[in-house]
Amino acid sequence: MSTHFMADTAVLTGRSMRHIFRSADTIITTAVTPIALMLLFVFVFGGALRQSIGSESYVNYLLPGILLIAIASGIAYTAFRLFTDMQGGVFERFHSMPIARSSVLWAHVLTSLVANGITLAIIFAVGFLMGFRTGAGPLEWLGVIGILGLFTLALTWLAVIAGLSAKTVDGASAFSYPLIFLPFISSAFVPTDTMPGPVRWFAENQPVTSIVNTIQALFAGEPVGGEIWVALAWCVGILVVAYAFAMRAYRRRIG
Repeated sequence: MSTHFMADTAVLTGRSMRHIFRSADTIITTAVTPIALMLLFVFVFGGALRQSIGSESYVNYLLPGILLIAIASGIAYTAFRLFTDMQGGVFERFHSMPIARSSVLWAHVLTSLVANGITLAIIFAVGFLMGFRTGAGPLEWLGVIGILGLFTLALTWLAVIAGLSAKTVDGASAFSYPLIFLPFISSAFVPTDTMPGPVRWFAENQPVTSIVNTIQALFAGEPVGGEIWVALAWCVGILVVAYAFAMRAYRRRIG
């Protein structure tokens, strides 16, 4: 990346982050639903669900899935902000200036990473208040942060596609609904071996399960085995495909 591109991206990212901090309700709203789900499942359903997971701490089991739900919710705002900029003519004004064209897009991507990172920090804090405990060391924590960051980046580029391609503001964020629903059909809430055949097959062969299993193992200080490679393959695969389609949609929009 050239110095020119990096400087332009930094300036535009600062602009987007100012919008985020001026309307902090965006981050709060993104965090509220996952936190409400965590409270519901831990304090209402947790007593019954502990038997299926074979653990006394359901919040330890549940937290990784809640984090993924928060990310899936957060990227909807990226698509919304991108769509708003496109419709408001902001992109055209930026492109009339002597700046790197791709920096406009990357600013939204970096803003998504920072905003989602803040949301996840809030959820972690609530999780610790609810009794979440981990024996993970620095390397395990780096592994968790890396996987969550990669997952956020991959879904953000999906959000970019939606933001560039949507015809309405509702359409720009509606794509995230299936992503929010995916953790419910995975190992995020109960082990997959408690599910009926077809549902179990789907749960065990979709990306969220391998990511959740990897994060759970890292937090527990247990060997991650081959799950981590499956999780990374899903994240990188989604990222590469989404980035390619997003850049294609971007070039088509800017001519």
